[in-house]
Formats: sequence, structure tokens, C-alpha cells
Amino acid sequence: MPDTPTLGQDCIVSDLAELRSPEGESAPPKIGDEAHIRSHTIVYPDVTIGDRFVTGHRALVRERTTIADDVVVGTDTVIDGHTSVGSDVSMQTGVYVPPETTIGDRVFLGPHAVLTNDPHPLRRECDLDGPTLEADVSVGANATVLPGVTVGERAFVAAGAVVADDVPPETLAVGVPAETRPLPEPLSGQNRR
Repeated sequence: MPDTPTLGQDCIVSDLAELRSPEGESAPPKIGDEAHIRSHTIVYPDVTIGDRFVTGHRALVRERTTIADDVVVGTDTVIDGHTSVGSDVSMQTGVYVPPETTIGDRVFLGPHAVLTNDPHPLRRECDLDGPTLEADVSVGANATVLPGVTVGERAFVAAGAVVADDVPPETLAVGVPAETRPLPEPLSGQNRR
């Protein structure tokens, strides 16, 4: 098994970025064409990334993560492994994505949005249960989505909301705890690329 990362054509990887070599049975990271990986970003083994991947500085992508094409992972964003990310996804500065999370196509995560996966932090043993963000979801700055929550297609989570229950498709989740409302007309439809 090779121990060096696989890079597609026309990739730019900062000298200060780290594409981790595998240990044991793990595979080196595989990154598609036209990636731009900025300084102090770390990509772990057993990560597969599609074409036109872009990071800010100090991004972290942990093991067993699959990322499709045209994904932006902003400065200080952490994808903590065991995660699936669709195409045309934008994660702004400081986003946290825990293990066992599924993110669909054309999802937008605003600055410092936090997804969580532990229903009983430090209280007892339990299975981690990351959230699911379906296609065309937008999550505003500083919003928090709790474990096991599904945010339906084309739904919008307002800035600062704390989402403890599933959000139906094409609705707006706002407040603490978040309540759903009809989605205002200017927010309806798919996210643009």
C-alpha cells in the first residue's frame, strides 16, 4: 500500500500544510484535481476528497471523511472524521463538524456554526449520533445543531439558533430552543453555487 498522498492535477498545497502519512492499515489521503490547501491545514489518512477542494488556514480534516467536489473548508474549521460531505458545500470560519455527521449537496454553514454528536456528554456511554443536513440547507453564524437532528432539504437555520428537534424541509428554524416557521420567500429554493 502506498504511503504518500495522492494528489490530482493542478493542486496547490502550502509547504506548511500537512497531508498525513498512513499508519498500519490506513490509506494515505486522496485529493482530486485543482485543490488549494492553505498553510497549517492537516488532512489525515483515510480521507478522500474530490476536485476543487479549497481550505482556509488551519483547517483540520480527520480520518474516514469523504468530501465530494467543490467544497470550501474555512479557516479554523474542524471536520472531526467519520463524516460524509456532499458537493458544493461551504463551511465558513470556525465551523465544527463532529464524527457521524452527514452533509448533503449545496449546504452552507456560517461562521462558527457548531454541529454536535454526543447526546450525553461525559455522563454515560452512548453511541455518537451526528446530525444530518440535507441538500440546500443553510445554517447561520453561531447556530448549534444537536445530536441526531435532521435538517430537511432547503431549510434555513437562523444565526444563533439552537436546534434540538428535526427541522422540516423548506422551513425556518429560529430561536433558543429553535422553533420552526414558514420559510420567507426570499430564502426559498436551492442554495446557489
